[in-house]
Amino acid sequence: MQYHDIVIVGGGPAGLAAAIAARKTGISDILILERDNVLGGILNQCIHNGFGLHTFKEELTGPEYAARYIAQVEEEKIPYRLSTIVADITHDRQVTYINREEGLVTIQAGAVILAMGCRERPRGALNTPGYRPAGIYSAGTAQRLMNIEGYLVGREAVILGSGDIGLIMARRMTLEGAKVKVVAEIMPYSGGLKRNIVQCLDDYGIPLKLSHTVVDIHGKDRLTGVTIAEVDENKNPIPGTEEYYSCDTLLLSVGLIPENELSKGAGISLNRVTSGPNVNDRLETEAEGIYACGNVLHVHDLVDFVSQEAALAGENAAEYVKRKAALAGERNAAETAPAEKNAAAAAESEEDERPGYAEPDRHTIPLVAADGVRYTVPQFLETSGMRDTVTVRFRVADVYKDRYISVYYDDQLISRKKKKVLAPGEMEQVVLTKKSLAGYPHMKRITIRTEVE
Repeated sequence: MQYHDIVIVGGGPAGLAAAIAARKTGISDILILERDNVLGGILNQCIHNGFGLHTFKEELTGPEYAARYIAQVEEEKIPYRLSTIVADITHDRQVTYINREEGLVTIQAGAVILAMGCRERPRGALNTPGYRPAGIYSAGTAQRLMNIEGYLVGREAVILGSGDIGLIMARRMTLEGAKVKVVAEIMPYSGGLKRNIVQCLDDYGIPLKLSHTVVDIHGKDRLTGVTIAEVDENKNPIPGTEEYYSCDTLLLSVGLIPENELSKGAGISLNRVTSGPNVNDRLETEAEGIYACGNVLHVHDLVDFVSQEAALAGENAAEYVKRKAALAGERNAAETAPAEKNAAAAAESEEDERPGYAEPDRHTIPLVAADGVRYTVPQFLETSGMRDTVTVRFRVADVYKDRYISVYYDDQLISRKKKKVLAPGEMEQVVLTKKSLAGYPHMKRITIRTEVE
């Protein structure tokens, strides 16, 4: 069976950044597997600007941002397979893929990095009544049709959901001459970045109706209109609030789901909030040597953060492979040693190779999300192999004003930072330091919560 030190599943921004970081950490045997016919992932269809401000200190379009990383992959001569579907990943890092040139192939990986990204939630998840006429698209599908294929999907549009893709498509369709009549959002707040609400809706006079949803779809062969209504606190339509909008297009921007079918096949447990794998501070899943990063781990708002996270996963995967190689070298040396030394070395190697982040000799600390914090990534912290700093990213459950983000070691308040506004559409973060943890050797949990005065 063919072997590669690191196999990366996905050639989007996460996979590319992970590959480059792993190469710079000293691993030369890397393989990227990408199902599309080009590298770059979703960025290829994101022709608007706003990317790269953190990573490259300049404003780029999505294709420009992707091109920077693709150029580095080419410069480093990192091999990749395009139009390649990964069919299976096992718990012990065997990867099975299929493409036209090679057929069905199974390879062994020293480490695997999951970077499959996410997909859009479809209409079938909404239980909206009506026929299934032409003219209903997910926002990302419409984006691809317009920006890559060159098709205008409609002339009069209603958008359901105020996620970032939906907001950006409201502007995109307006610039192409279509009329976007309204953006309806079932939640009492927008799911997108504040800057996108301003630049994509307010600047073009497109109304945003919060606590509203589509309750009926009209038209049998082609969409002719939709009815929207206000919803109560339980998300149930309020009778008498119905409004009809004539339109030929309905775009759905109703959430993103991490692509984790392969992760589940590998026996990796998923977090019930993020729908991504539970990971430790090295971004390692519960399957030893399998790491996750980017939108397959949790849905990000900025691609710059995806790249930062993926680079960390690449570095940690590289360190894991080098550590395993060193252990193998020690084992080979032990085989030529006297019998008693050989037995001692074998026992030591066996102890070092115990899998997972819950090893009994390691101090594993769970991170707890509480009081308005929905989740954290990572979900666990290992003090034994921790870097000097660990960035913990999270989202809040509602819109909060004048609240503190507080960090507790057990019941001891360690830090708090006041925020004027916290919103679910914008990711937050706190930084934990190894130095601060040193004073709490028997800590049982780290809690991140929001607090009022």
